[in-house]
Amino acid sequence: MSTSADPLAALAALPGVAESVNAVRNAVDRVYGHRVMRRRSNEVTSEAALRGARGSAALAGADWALEEVRRRTDFGAEGEPRTVGAALRLTAEAGQLLSIWRQSPLRVLARLHLVAAGGVEGDEGVGRPRQSGEPVDEPLIGSDLPLPDADEVAGRLDGLARLLLAGSEAPALVTAAVVHGELLALRPFVSRNGLVARAAERIVLVGSGLDPKSICPAEVGYAELGVAPYMAALEGYASGTPEGMVVWIAHCGRAVELGVRESTAVCEALQRGAA
Repeated sequence: MSTSADPLAALAALPGVAESVNAVRNAVDRVYGHRVMRRRSNEVTSEAALRGARGSAALAGADWALEEVRRRTDFGAEGEPRTVGAALRLTAEAGQLLSIWRQSPLRVLARLHLVAAGGVEGDEGVGRPRQSGEPVDEPLIGSDLPLPDADEVAGRLDGLARLLLAGSEAPALVTAAVVHGELLALRPFVSRNGLVARAAERIVLVGSGLDPKSICPAEVGYAELGVAPYMAALEGYASGTPEGMVVWIAHCGRAVELGVRESTAVCEALQRGAA
């Protein structure tokens, strides 16, 4: 990443990033301008939350149909039900953490992991960065992406928090993509890092004012684009090269655009009285 005073703004200045930023901004503006949003925005928000959680769970290995997620209640069982339950809990929790995020991003990340893991404070490995020698259970991310050791994780998390607290002129998409990519590359917790990373991205997009009503679920887009392109783009981020960063930011932008498309379809269905 750049060593300039505002490294996020330096990323935003890379060739090709402005195109992604503008495409996302235009797409978001269009869905917010839909006539349904004037009267039934709460319904769109609720539906976006459900579909976003389903998409995030799919990327974590629990690829359930939307109606299955909608009707099921048994999310405590091991395996896929617990993954879907974690995604649903995170989606509900993220909206409650905006004010804390602005003051202490690391505290929010710890809370997100606690919620995702379904544990309580004090449970081993829950709600805190992993320690030296602790294994990481993150099946989606294979051995092609090196796992930083605990000391590097601690240092980079601290750097990320300082970066966020310092503020930036960078567009929300760039900041959200960096938060998402950094958490996936670091895998700071013993489990559920992907779910936490995508929830943190959602917090940035909402808190920045780009998507204040949380109706543009990027998670839907990531799931639609597929795991292989997601991982290929992440490898670009992890490389730290300008080209790799542009690929990752563009992938994140495309996911947001697809999330917008999903919510636009929800708006159209509500307008027809079909949802």
